[in-house]
Order: sequence, then structure tokens, then C-alpha cells
Amino acid sequence: MANTISPLHEAPSLAELRATQDAISHLIHRTPVLSSAFFNELSGAKLFFKCENFQKIGAFKMRGAASAALRLSAAEKQKGLATHSSGNHAQAVARVARELGVPSFIVMPENAPASKRAATLGYGAEIITCAATVESRETTLAEVVQRTGATFIHPFNDYNVIAGQATAAIELIEYLDLPLDMMLAPIGGGGLMSGTALATRYLSPNTQVFGTEPLAVDDAQRSLRSGHIETNLTTNTIADGLRTNLGEKTFGILSRTLDEVFTVTEDAIIQAMQLVWERMKIIIEPSSAVPLAAVLSNPAVFKGKRVGIIITGGNVDLAKLPWA
Repeated sequence: MANTISPLHEAPSLAELRATQDAISHLIHRTPVLSSAFFNELSGAKLFFKCENFQKIGAFKMRGAASAALRLSAAEKQKGLATHSSGNHAQAVARVARELGVPSFIVMPENAPASKRAATLGYGAEIITCAATVESRETTLAEVVQRTGATFIHPFNDYNVIAGQATAAIELIEYLDLPLDMMLAPIGGGGLMSGTALATRYLSPNTQVFGTEPLAVDDAQRSLRSGHIETNLTTNTIADGLRTNLGEKTFGILSRTLDEVFTVTEDAIIQAMQLVWERMKIIIEPSSAVPLAAVLSNPAVFKGKRVGIIITGGNVDLAKLPWA
């Protein structure tokens, strides 16, 4: 397949986001936007949920992986795609590689969820197991890239990935065709939040943009307040997709585009997740519940507002439900 979009070396412009949206359209789903009378009444706000749990591989990560892969040359694609991930990004890279007819090489830590490992294998990836440390992930990946010549697709700290993640917010804004007062997404490494913030600033400049993260891993809030990248001392949160620290590219974008970052407790995350399952009848993973938890934990901030929320994914280990 020919290279369809040019690689990005700085934060994407609106024109580059539009080009990305067009280029990846055949590889992704245009996911639904749902609302809930129950949550509108409970929050006192009008909430619009962009449901990336219905995306291919069950999460928004498919967008960024597709965007990055399509920016490779034909020769680069043929050598394959590589990454390290314990979950959704692993599946996304493997799925995109299969769609493009090229190999994928995924480094997964030994404690990766069995369901996500099985799904990644199901997309035809070669999985290389490593120890459950950042150092082991990176050294193992370097060995894989040297052996295969495959191109590393970073989970978040990559403008090509960020451009893909931005398309979820673009779709939400276009679908509603009315101004949102606020836009919320979760923050882990910051790829989705960066893309969401850029898209919102370009298309709905009067909308406030808020990040949300677990209190236990509040590096983004601390980073934006201190002016440099902070790290977490623990990864002890149920929101497994949000345990990562910001990268230099995502920090740079979020520093100039976010209005604020809200943190939420583990109990608030679990309660929000359970309420979505019970009331909206859709499956979301813990990380997806964090923005809703922020709304429900700060009613005075959101009351009377039109609020967009990115539901990031629905890949859940059904044997380990938090309320079981």
C-alpha cells in the first residue's frame, strides 16, 4: 500500500488532522455518541459519550496505530511494526499490521492480562515476553527492532499517533453540531488527551478542555503545575491504561492546551464504571470511567454544562471485575 500521509515532526495542524481522518477511515470504525437521561439527571449536566469501546480492538488505540503505520514508506511497512504494550496498544498495532498485510512484533510484560495477550496473538502478532519493568520493555524492544528491522510505533509520545487519537474528538464535535462547554478525556501517557485537546482547540475554541486521571497516579496534574514532567511513585490504580507518565511531546502539547486536570479516587472510578454498566448497558474498562468520575465528583463545576466525554475502551478481564 502506498504511503498516504506525510510523517509529522511537530504537533499536527488542523489540516493534518483532517488528512489523518480521511486516511485512516478504512481502518477504523466511526464510533457512536451516546447520551443518558440517568447521567444527565445525576450530574445536572448534559453529557455526550464518544464510545470508543465500540472501536476495532475495543479501544481508541486503533486510531493512533493506523495513523502512524500509514505514514511509513512501503519498504518500512514490509519490515513490519513493533511496539511494547501490555494491552490495547499491543492489539491495535497487531490489528493494523494484519490489515496492511505486514508482520507485527509485540513486546508484552509477563504480567499482561491474559485476555489482551490472547487477542494480540489472534491478530497474528509475534509476542516477545519480557519482565514487568520499563527497562525490560525497552531493552527487549530494541533487540526485536535490531533483529527484524520493524518500525517502533510508540504508544503515545509520537505526533503521528497523537494525530490519529485526535480523530475521536473531531468525530464527536462534528456529530453534535453544537458547541460543547467542556471536553474531557483520561490521561495516561497523554496521546489521546493531546489529540483531543488539539482537535477541540481548533474546532471549538471556546470549549474548556479538562484532563482526568486517578489520584494514585496524578503525574499529569503535578507536571502541569510544576512546569516539568513528574513521575509516579506507584502504579497502584485499577485504571491500568493510565499508569504511564507523560512523554515530552504530550507534555508540550498539554502544557499549552489544557485548562485543568481533575483527579479522582479509586472508589469514584469503580462507582462510575459500575453505573455505566448498569444504566447504559455498555461495557467500559476502568480507565474509561475516569472522566465520568470527575464529573460526578465535581458537580458544581459541571452543572448546567454541555460536556463531551471520550469513553476510551471496553477491554475488561471479566474474571477480575472490581465490584465482584
